[in-house]
Amino acid sequence: MVTLITERGAQDVAAESNAETDALWMAPADVERHLGWTLKPEGLCRGPVCVPLRGRDAARCVRPDALDIAGLWRLLEKPVRSTADADVWLLGEGASERTAVLESLEAPDFDLPDLNGKLHALSDYRGRKVLLATWASW
Repeated sequence: MVTLITERGAQDVAAESNAETDALWMAPADVERHLGWTLKPEGLCRGPVCVPLRGRDAARCVRPDALDIAGLWRLLEKPVRSTADADVWLLGEGASERTAVLESLEAPDFDLPDLNGKLHALSDYRGRKVLLATWASW
């Protein structure tokens, strides 16, 4: 068993890990259950996105009974790290996914007065960068 940390949180999974080869082998059913990726003839798929696994990539990352999740994460250009004894693994999201999430966030609208008492709504500044500085006395 290893502890796997993803955007879904931490979970204990049945896996074969190797610190020397930096590999994390999991059964395809466990990969689907814990990570949402399914092995199909066209490659490794999650929803409409499929990553083809052919040639050297397939030879390095696919066995008849298991997938090297760490190797696949590297193919996807996503960060992957493990502890020195490979009992805890972190599978991060790629920079493009994080950027898309951050760009899609929108703060709720609110009104605040300036020093002269004039109200300003956050929505008045949509589409522009806004720095909000806050302070509390507690």
